[in-house]
Amino acid sequence: MSITPDQLPNQLKKQLAPLYAIVGDELLLAQEAADAIREHARLQGYTERHVFSVEARFDWSNLQRWNHQSSLFGERRLLDVRIPSGKPGKEGGAAIEALCHALPADTITLVTLPRIDRQTQTTKWFKALEQSGVMIAADPLDRIRLAHWLQQRLGQQGQQVTPDTLQFLLDKVEGNLLAAQQEIKKLALIYPPGLLSFEQIRHAVLDVARYDVFNLAEAMLAADSVRYARILQGLQGEGIPPPLILSTLTEPLRNLLHIHQALKTGKPLAQAFKDARIWRHQQKTMTSAIKRTSPRLLVQALMHAANIDRIIKGVARGDSWNELLQLGLLIANGPSFIHQPFAYGRND
Repeated sequence: MSITPDQLPNQLKKQLAPLYAIVGDELLLAQEAADAIREHARLQGYTERHVFSVEARFDWSNLQRWNHQSSLFGERRLLDVRIPSGKPGKEGGAAIEALCHALPADTITLVTLPRIDRQTQTTKWFKALEQSGVMIAADPLDRIRLAHWLQQRLGQQGQQVTPDTLQFLLDKVEGNLLAAQQEIKKLALIYPPGLLSFEQIRHAVLDVARYDVFNLAEAMLAADSVRYARILQGLQGEGIPPPLILSTLTEPLRNLLHIHQALKTGKPLAQAFKDARIWRHQQKTMTSAIKRTSPRLLVQALMHAANIDRIIKGVARGDSWNELLQLGLLIANGPSFIHQPFAYGRND
């Protein structure tokens, strides 16, 4: 079962699962989910805790030996396995798979992983984690979910903002959830509960936006041309390499094309999403993009992406940043968009 961090509290209230896997690169969400699981387990009597941090040359036999040992005092246990690389290797994959198929008695197992690429998601050990417990997707929040998250956190400290002020706050903290959390806490320290004005927010909140390529892909799929251009310029200013940006944009384009092809054969949309491994929080944006695009447009966009790749490698002429902008605008604006080269980005 796969859930979002927002759904975790209700799941914990219903039933404490024998295994939890937290997967994703949003550190704040992953940390809060892990803390919630550990605290709930402690309240349920799982007082003995053992942490395995999987680094280079980790001896997986230690985990296997621990699994076969019973608690010295007969207490319930929490097994905390952390794999920062997301790559346990052949031996580690076999150990995780074996663990999932024979979960230790009186034990809650917590596995923490970073964002997993599509190839790794097809491995036996990852599928075993999916099938044996609850998987929590600690992915970066899209703009809609971030707005809800900000309102929820403000509400917890008795504060509210108007829709316009919320949009301003979103622009300031987008892509940097840890900084957003700090700014929210700061507002509680300097202002009393109640409705906060735009001027109060403007004076208190720093510009802590940290643009990332996943926000860029989301803006493209959501047809938000202005936001796409703003994020792309931010990425250029931060020195993010164009090959990374291009690969992040082409993956959802290929997914959209595969989903279009699946729908054409009569496959239900839910099954097409599952086959393409589209996470639940991504499905609303992808559904909108499917309705707005066509296979022909997507093929055109992928051909454009191939040309950008040649420009980046120096075998074709052009400005890679301008072409990345044109690629996003093509998907955002649809077939009516006319490619018009123009000056873009920094002038240095």
